[in-house]
Amino acid sequence: MEKVFSSEASPNIAFIKYWGKRSANRNIPTNSSISMTLDPRVLNTRTSIVASERLKEDRLFINGEPQVLGGASATEKSKYIVRTLEYVRDLSGNRSKVLIVSQNSFPSGAGIASSASGAVALIEALLPSFGITLDADRKSDLARLISGSACRSYFGGIVKWNVGKESDGSDSHAEQVFDENYWPELVDLVMVVSKARKAVSSSEGHELTVKTSVLYKERPAFAEDGVKKVIAAVSKRDLNALAELIMRDSNNMHATMMDTWPPIMYLTDVSKQVIYAIHDLNKGKGKNIAGYTFDAGPNPHIITTDDYKEEVLGVLSKIPENTKIIESHSGHGPKLLADGDSLIDMESLLPKKDGK
Repeated sequence: MEKVFSSEASPNIAFIKYWGKRSANRNIPTNSSISMTLDPRVLNTRTSIVASERLKEDRLFINGEPQVLGGASATEKSKYIVRTLEYVRDLSGNRSKVLIVSQNSFPSGAGIASSASGAVALIEALLPSFGITLDADRKSDLARLISGSACRSYFGGIVKWNVGKESDGSDSHAEQVFDENYWPELVDLVMVVSKARKAVSSSEGHELTVKTSVLYKERPAFAEDGVKKVIAAVSKRDLNALAELIMRDSNNMHATMMDTWPPIMYLTDVSKQVIYAIHDLNKGKGKNIAGYTFDAGPNPHIITTDDYKEEVLGVLSKIPENTKIIESHSGHGPKLLADGDSLIDMESLLPKKDGK
């Protein structure tokens, strides 16, 4: 009997970034990373999946738009999804085609980790669609094959992704370091300055930087040390130390991007205005009360606490190009949703027109 499975997952914001791969085929990183999983009530990807013999081919819709899953025009992420579908079919013995309908509550492809939440929501709904049960560690590894940083979104709170030593990535796992209730005052203010899809995809950027950046050889060791220091800072709830670590790592990663040939420049003039504004704010306070960080995109994430949130918002409000600020605390990992939350019209086997 056909049944729709729906799930919800949230993106994460990396305090120490993942940039560069030992193996592009399996998304095996060159350094460990650490992140905060965001609140799915604020930022989320919702995905519904049905496996049906009525379907003649696999179909994927993201935010209402059909996506190409096979052939020369398919994106790198789409190819990973196809590979994951085949793995699940082989594991279950069920060769049914699937309809996947996914919606983001935030801009896709703009450096807010939509691929991470999307990959996790996909795995969480896909496995029960084929009657497969796996533990969180194995599901995290599967999500990593679609989007590297997705492995961190499979757990709530503060999550470390271990670089591992094995060439096949078999020991490169994510693990929760602190749960979402450990530092509830910690907040991420996501400033949306651009909704445009980035010109250079993260997958392409990873490869180019490792191959061509002279500066990159120093980054893995710098990031590994940063992960240890972030864990120490979070354990003490030390915002002053955490903010500096976050900003230095973001600057370091984007420096290697700029040093890539041809250069990769995700940051815009508005991004730089935010950087200067946060440094001026911290200087005026005599300590770090906020730290900026940028993933592969122009939209800043400002990490602070509830005590200083209003001051930070006041500074950001003075930047004219500020279009929207999304406030998110730490959140839990993915979950399956109730039957009524399906995004699929079962009669037509198409996305529901109203998206509900």
